[in-house]
Amino acid sequence: MKNFMVLHYGFEKPTPEIMGAWGKWFQSLGDKMLDAGHLPSGREFSKAGTKELPLAADSITGFTLIQAESLDEAAKIAAECPFIASTRVYEIMRKG
Repeated sequence: MKNFMVLHYGFEKPTPEIMGAWGKWFQSLGDKMLDAGHLPSGREFSKAGTKELPLAADSITGFTLIQAESLDEAAKIAAECPFIASTRVYEIMRKG
């Protein structure tokens, strides 16, 4: 099994229906889910300077770490996510 990071983008205040759908999605992942979290704010550092990253419609607002056999399988799992805006899936490559 390989590890993948599902990044959740965008924010809208969730309805009870969305929260219920989230719970069902997380439950459906079973032991494929390694970790998950909400990212309410952050900070970006670049040559242009430092920028605060508040919770917004165009920012990363959460993540889910999952295990799958391939990027295709991970994408299929992520496609079932009830997130409001969009999700992206990346394979996690570990050094060594």
